[in-house]
Amino acid sequence: MSYASPESDPPADRRPRRRLFAVVGGALAVGALAGWLVVEGVGGTGGGTAAPSVSASAGDVRSSARPAPTDPSGSPSASDDHRTGRDATATTASGPLRGKVVVIDPGHNPGNVRHTAEINRQVDIGTGRKECDTTGTATNDGYAEARFTLDLAHRMRTLLQAQGATVKLTQDADRPFGPCIDERARIGNEAKADAVVSLHADGSGTGNRGFHVILPGEVRAGAADTRAIVGPSRELGERIAGNFVRVTGSAPSNYVGDGTGLVTREDLGGLNLSTVPKVFIECGNMRDSKDAALLTSGAWRQKAAQGISEGIVSFLRG
Repeated sequence: MSYASPESDPPADRRPRRRLFAVVGGALAVGALAGWLVVEGVGGTGGGTAAPSVSASAGDVRSSARPAPTDPSGSPSASDDHRTGRDATATTASGPLRGKVVVIDPGHNPGNVRHTAEINRQVDIGTGRKECDTTGTATNDGYAEARFTLDLAHRMRTLLQAQGATVKLTQDADRPFGPCIDERARIGNEAKADAVVSLHADGSGTGNRGFHVILPGEVRAGAADTRAIVGPSRELGERIAGNFVRVTGSAPSNYVGDGTGLVTREDLGGLNLSTVPKVFIECGNMRDSKDAALLTSGAWRQKAAQGISEGIVSFLRG
């Protein structure tokens, strides 16, 4: 999700000094992700036991009906051809997440570029009006954010279903464009999701590196009222951030979040209109060559899927 996009106007660009951090006793404080030396990354506010590993090989998420396509790194990918529809909700018979509902929101849609008039339509986000959706960003070599988010969503779905969760996608390239940002929020709300994660990659300037998790701010305006979800969403975001660092080795953003990997926003419709715990994650900057090399690697995307999924598992198990 480029900061040039209407759904994501930039906060002030800051380059803080990196600070040594440690996650001690299962707690993730706001300053705990400054720098990227992690003692333990599976805790959250309120603590709890460490999440079980949700790892799976990249091959586990490939469609058995057709060969997997090749990602830009030249490695087999679990991406665009592994589509069973956004309403695929199969779960395993048992697992620690049995009875839990997770909604994965792959940012943008590969078809948005062919439907600019439709996605430019204004929708109500509570605090104002914004475009229905955007095309998203891409690497300098043309690997689209919309392809990246779908690939990551497929990998996460497999990992979370293996833990017994019911998993729904807001879109699976099974519609011409969208959904709009208000509908994305509504899908999670109507599913009564226990956790929703919106997947993105940034389109910032060269030299801006690292991931950040976007948390909902307290908003009460129009159709938006986030007061009930601010606390649990922060816990979800902290656990995802800690596990993302631990599994991928990626550092928190060096240009937003003051080195914490956490950013609070009150201007995103997907968060403002949510009534269930929800966060966004910008997994890296597609316009920086070093981050782009990670984002286009199938092996790294598997680590990213595992890190995010383990954060969700940790949150849902308490």
